[in-house]
Amino acid sequence: MTQNKRQILLTSALPYANGAIHIGHMLEYVQTDIWARFQRSRGHECYFAWADDAHGTPVMLWARSEGKSPEELIDRMNEEHRQDFRDFGVSFDNYSSTHSDANRELVERIYTALDQAGHIERRTIEQLYDEKEGMFLPDRFIRGTCPKCGTEDQYGDSCESCGSTYAPTDLVNPKSAVSGSVPVMKQSEHFFFRLSDFEKPLRKWMASGSLQPEVANKLKEWFEDGLRDWDITRDAPYFGFCVPGTTDKYFYVWVDAPIGYMASFKELCDREGLDFDAWWGPDSTAEVHHFIGKDIVYFHTLFWPAMLMGSGFRTPTAVHAHGFLTVDGAKMSKSRGTFIRARTYLDHLAPDYLRYYFAAKLGSGMADIDLNLDDFVQRVNSDVVGKVVNIASRCAGFIQKRFDNRLADSLPEPDLYQSFVDAGDAIATDFEQRNYQSAIRRIMALADEANRYIDEHKPWQLAKQEGTEAAVHGICTQGINLFRVLITWLAPVMPFTAQRAGDFLGVDVTRWDAIAEPLCGCEVNTFQALLTRIDPERVEAMVEDSRQTLAESAPDAGADESAGQSDIEPVAETIGIDTFSRVDLRIAAIVEAREVPGADKLLQLTLDIGDGTRTVFAGIKSAYRPEDLNGRLTVMVANLQPRKMRFGVSEGMVLAAGPGGDDLFLLAPDSGARPGMRVT
Repeated sequence: MTQNKRQILLTSALPYANGAIHIGHMLEYVQTDIWARFQRSRGHECYFAWADDAHGTPVMLWARSEGKSPEELIDRMNEEHRQDFRDFGVSFDNYSSTHSDANRELVERIYTALDQAGHIERRTIEQLYDEKEGMFLPDRFIRGTCPKCGTEDQYGDSCESCGSTYAPTDLVNPKSAVSGSVPVMKQSEHFFFRLSDFEKPLRKWMASGSLQPEVANKLKEWFEDGLRDWDITRDAPYFGFCVPGTTDKYFYVWVDAPIGYMASFKELCDREGLDFDAWWGPDSTAEVHHFIGKDIVYFHTLFWPAMLMGSGFRTPTAVHAHGFLTVDGAKMSKSRGTFIRARTYLDHLAPDYLRYYFAAKLGSGMADIDLNLDDFVQRVNSDVVGKVVNIASRCAGFIQKRFDNRLADSLPEPDLYQSFVDAGDAIATDFEQRNYQSAIRRIMALADEANRYIDEHKPWQLAKQEGTEAAVHGICTQGINLFRVLITWLAPVMPFTAQRAGDFLGVDVTRWDAIAEPLCGCEVNTFQALLTRIDPERVEAMVEDSRQTLAESAPDAGADESAGQSDIEPVAETIGIDTFSRVDLRIAAIVEAREVPGADKLLQLTLDIGDGTRTVFAGIKSAYRPEDLNGRLTVMVANLQPRKMRFGVSEGMVLAAGPGGDDLFLLAPDSGARPGMRVT
């Protein structure tokens, strides 16, 4: 199956060192890992190396608040991150930190090359300065009133209300987010990278096919606006690498963060005896692929390749940007329990469930991915357990009990087996193009075909008849072999399930070329459950655990200048009046309230809203007895899309306030209100 052997290096965006890994991060790391495992399964030399983003003001302030050194904290978080990745099956070859000797050496090497070539310029600028803390303030550590729309308490670089961007000096009534004091203007010398020197080579690289079309189009807009020189330094105090020749200037985190990709791989090269220059030198024939979120495209497609061009290194083969993760159609929310940490997920559910669901949703573009928790349960149970695993479990019992775990010497339908093998070319193309959702659709269509084969031949009926042993043996051997092909294709997506399947089959299921010939005339091992169905209650427990865990944990800071994805959730997402006016709030009478069998938190409410009744499942059982609710008036969202739940269909939402548990209060109208009235 493998053509020419390729040399491939993969990286993912760097998670910030003072925040826990959450499932939004895992979307990217799973996407990268699937591609890495796929490339290895095709026989290519493929490495996956990246690091923690350890520098910047947030880490410095976090360490100060903890009374510890930044080094102590980032080392602790680095090990936590590594363990999360291992337990999610992320097959990294090296995971490092940007606060490493290898990174320091490469940062200084690249900076010196750029400086000597005339691409660094020194300028005196004015910045906001916190006199109380004795520090210049990064943009995200300044809060004030938006100069465009007048919204208060906005960051120093952009407004979350109107979306405007501006300089921190444009803020009205700026205040330091560190001390709360009013900052003053102060001059300081900074070093700038002359990005405009690289306009022509950047345009050429942009047109080389290294970028997705939507990214290339966005780059054209930035070129039309003119490439602006980039401030690459920060003043002390700052946690990072000191600029050579200075004592109080530090490299901005976005300088050393992408170089961390190279440094992590350099550590791998030193450990494994690989030739670093053969991969990163200007004449390299290897491939370098960056997987990133769409929010950090600017840095990876302008500053980063320009830095490489100016310092004598090769540019990336490709930058693959993806969208964000939403949960149940909305931004991940701490209050709703959908801001789910990787460790919280792993405490409740198997990693292969989420890996499969992500793959079933991921295309090659930058569209956001929604984790709908109900669909998550249904799809995994239906596809993975009900289709793929079902093939092996249906056939393995006969092979074990009747044929001493030995497969038949030949397949009754070798053409069917070959048709499955031949489908691998299209599936491989999908994986190569990162169109995982298409690959999954093809695999599941073949799983349906394999199940139809077994259903049509009904080995359980044949086994009851005399003289049918050979037929039963052949049918089940055919089924086991079709399962083997499917699990080989799914191995990059579901490595833990694939490992258990390999243990059952007694063969390596991670090599695509191995399925060219079927397994016949050999023994398999006793079948063990490969993956069980998801219990919806475990999903509910995970969501509840997320609420509690996030209330007790260390801060997930780092959005201000981290090279990874933001972990900070605003208190509330702002919406326009047009959006709010579409919410249909109605007075509702509770006709009947009753408990829901098997549910710990839900009550089933029958609500009268004037033009008929609605059924709503509300998580208010901890605060109310059903008999106390009958006849009461409350407020409900009447035009919410119905949601299918394990207990039935919920046709709206009642409004309540409070922190939860016993301390929860249904909203109630004043006297005189009646069912069906619109709340305005």
